[in-house]
Amino acid sequence: MEKENILLKKSYEFSLKIILLGRVLNDKKEFILAKQILKSGTSIGANAEEAICGQSEKDFFTKLCIAYKEARETHYWLRLLGDAGILEEKTLLPLLQDCQELLKIIGKIQSTLRKKLKIED
Repeated sequence: MEKENILLKKSYEFSLKIILLGRVLNDKKEFILAKQILKSGTSIGANAEEAICGQSEKDFFTKLCIAYKEARETHYWLRLLGDAGILEEKTLLPLLQDCQELLKIIGKIQSTLRKKLKIED
């Protein structure tokens, strides 16, 4: 039996939540913000999936770096939606927590790979 990949699982679940958020934002006529967060929020998992199939460890690392950047961008959009009063705290906080968790997971994998591959920051 194959071991569950926590990054793939959590990034997929997060993508589903972001899709639902996109629908909410579209209902509020926030089309541009919906598009932005849909692109970055679903890209985290897509890049994690690509990383798993990387041709080398460096390719894996590169795709993870992209996933990390997309997670940072998503975190930005979430904060912006909250600070602008577009999302209520009860909706926003779980999404921010999930995003921060993804950042920690990806960051830890990057840190481990940097040491292994002797990649400088």
